[in-house]
Formats: sequence, C-alpha cells, structure tokens
Amino acid sequence: MPTALIALAVFIAVIVLWNVLVKRNMGEAMILGFMATLPFAGLDAPAVAVESMVEATESEVLYAAAGFVFMTYFVERVGVIGKLVRILSSALGRVRGGPALVDVAASGVMGALAGGSNTGNAAASGSITGPWMVKSGWKRSRAATVIAGNAGLGAALPPSASMIIMIGFAGTMVTTSQVYLALLVAGLYQVVWRVILTFWFVHRDGVRSEVGEDHVTLRSALRTGWPSTLIFLGALVPILVTVGPLADALIATGGYGESLDSISLIVWIPVLIIAISAIVGWRELPRTLRGWWEFMRDSVPHFFTIGVLLYFAISASEVLDRLGLAEDVDSIVGGLDIPVWLLVTLVGALVVLVAGPLSSTATLSAVGQVSLVTLVGAGVEPLLAVVALLVFASTEGASPPASGSIFVASGITGAKPESTFIPLVIYYVLPITALGVLIALGIVPVPLS
Repeated sequence: MPTALIALAVFIAVIVLWNVLVKRNMGEAMILGFMATLPFAGLDAPAVAVESMVEATESEVLYAAAGFVFMTYFVERVGVIGKLVRILSSALGRVRGGPALVDVAASGVMGALAGGSNTGNAAASGSITGPWMVKSGWKRSRAATVIAGNAGLGAALPPSASMIIMIGFAGTMVTTSQVYLALLVAGLYQVVWRVILTFWFVHRDGVRSEVGEDHVTLRSALRTGWPSTLIFLGALVPILVTVGPLADALIATGGYGESLDSISLIVWIPVLIIAISAIVGWRELPRTLRGWWEFMRDSVPHFFTIGVLLYFAISASEVLDRLGLAEDVDSIVGGLDIPVWLLVTLVGALVVLVAGPLSSTATLSAVGQVSLVTLVGAGVEPLLAVVALLVFASTEGASPPASGSIFVASGITGAKPESTFIPLVIYYVLPITALGVLIALGIVPVPLS
C-alpha cells in the first residue's frame, strides 16, 4: 500500500478544507496538515514528529524566508517601492496603453524586490494603475483582468517564498544560484508575454494614449527618486560574485579560497537590499527608541503566517520523506507507460488546479515535493523541474474562481469578478502552464549553470 501517497492526499485535503471551506489562515492549515500525516507513521509517530520538527529548525530555508519577509516589509515601509513605481509611471505614462505597461513593470519590480504574495502585488500595483486605466479608457473588466494577470509576477520572479520552499525540497540536486538565475529568465519570459498581451489588448479594444494632468516627467521623477534604483544592486552583487564571468575571474585569482562558494544568495540578497534601502530611505526611518520599537513591532505580524507555514511545511515534508514518498512515487511512475511530455502536462495541471484555491506558497508546500520527485523520476533535469513547478504555481493570481488577486483587482476597478474568469484562463493560465511544460522539456531554454 502506498502509505506515503495516502498521507500526502490527506495532507492536501486537510489544508484545502481548513483554508478554503473553514476559511482559516494557512498557518493553522499547515499545522493541522502536519499533524494529519503523523498517524501514518504508526507507533513511531512521536519519534517521527520530533525528528521532523528538529530537522525543520536546522533548515537554512526557514531563516532565509524570515529575511525575505522582513525585506518586503522594510522596502515598502521606507517608500522605496513607491519611488520606483513613480519612475516607471513617468517613463511609460505617455505610451499608448501606458498604465497597463506600468502595471506589468511595477508587478515585476515588486516580484523581484519584495517577492511572494500575488494578492499583495495586485493590491499594491493595482491601487495606482487600476483607476488610471479606467480613466484612460480601458474597460473595467479588461483592467481587472490585466491587474490580476500581472499579479502572478509576485511569485514568478525570484526571490519568493515559493522558490525557497522548492530549493529546500530539491536539496543537493540544485544550488540556490542555479535556481535564482533560471527562475529569473523564466520570469522574464512571463514579463515579455504580458507586454505582448498589453499591446494586443490596446489594439483589440482601441485604447488611446492619455496624458493625465498629474503626469510627472521622467527627468523630475529621476531627480527625486533615482537613489531608489540602487536597491537592484542588492540582488545583482551577490549574483555577479557567485555566478558568471566575474565569479570565474575572482576564483582564478586564487585569493578567495572557497569563500565565494559559501555565499548564499537567499541570505545575502535580503541583507543587502535592506541595507541599501536603509541608506536610500533613511529619512523615513525612526529617530527615537520608541519609534524603532513601533517600527519593529509592526513587522511581527508579517512573520507569523509565513513562518508557521514554512516550518510545518518543511516538517510535513520530512514526515512524508520518512514514510517513503519518493519510493511510492517511483513505483507508480515506473509503471506508467506515457510519454514524458504528457506526464509533465499532467503534473502541471495538478499544480495549477491546487493553486486555484491556495497561494503559490501553500500549493508547493502541499504538492511541490511529490511533483518534483515525479518529474525527476521521469527523467526531467532537476533544475528544469524546479523552475517548471514554480512557473505552474505562479498561475495562482490568475486562477479563477478563488484567487484573491481577482477580487482585489475587481474591487479596485469596479468590475464584476466573473467577467474576468474566462479571459484570465485563456490569456494567462493556459499560456503560462504551457511555458512551464516547455521549460521542463528543455524546449524553452533557461540557464543550467
């Protein structure tokens, strides 16, 4: 009997029921999901629980996630993201379809710098671009579709909690640098697709350019906000010194030993971005001990759900691993006589369906490990499998009917949520799923080293 697979099915069912039907938060759902897997260990359940929870506390992924959560809070609190969006608005505002292009760019920037939440991405970028689109002649339903569809860039571009989870599941099969670069390229493919869609919508709907009275010139926006662009260095510097020609040149000097290999992107990227943001936005930082206390206190709620979710997701994955999940999946996959492309498509469809009611983070916490084992067992390159699964899960923002991004976007633009369902599936969910399949099969290239 495939005990581990049955435990996995129970784990997923508990998470979905508690989050979707009972409508409680994902942290609680993950705790209950973890507890639901333990009975399958029989009399060894107490020992398995302790071992799995201890193993989770030793995971670098857990602490890196905390760094990214604080980074997201910090860059938004000091106003860096707002200044970047102002620059983007000034650069693209006069272009036909400019508000939608700004939404693509802003969603991409927030995905690359503040990572993670698609719903939060839709709220942050859409609050600026939604009314702007409606005012400049976009249909309300189309504006909502664009905002919800672009929100997926919150999970599509690195760094994100989803990426960190998959790095943890993959273990020694991939390195952090490999996943970061490959996912960055895959995310850029998604950005290009959304730009193409924007021009198609502009052409199809006859949208005209409009320059609002509040339009700020690019020169003016750069004059006051150019320091905000320096936070990109927080991501670029760790990448450049660990991967590529500069890294090779530094290693060739022989003066760095193994120090460059010990640089962890998921640790240093949030550290550097926070440091640069503090310098750029120092005027927004507290000046008193009480102010700092309130500043740090307000960050605490941001850690609760993601911290609990990740800790118990990792713990549950350890339980499933001890129950023999890899062996169960291997025995079933080995007995299937279907081509790899079909298996990849079926796995992609599973992830996309689960991502409908759940967030990308919760989706991969639930089915990421078994999906990865399935794809690798079928002969898919581990790095391509990881990236493909992250691409599949990034459809969360555009997956009707339960995606929070849809309702946020509809509320901002005054559209009926149901009017976006079919367009979102046609223009975003299906093409992005196809992209994930093509990446897994090696047809659409991403860097492998």
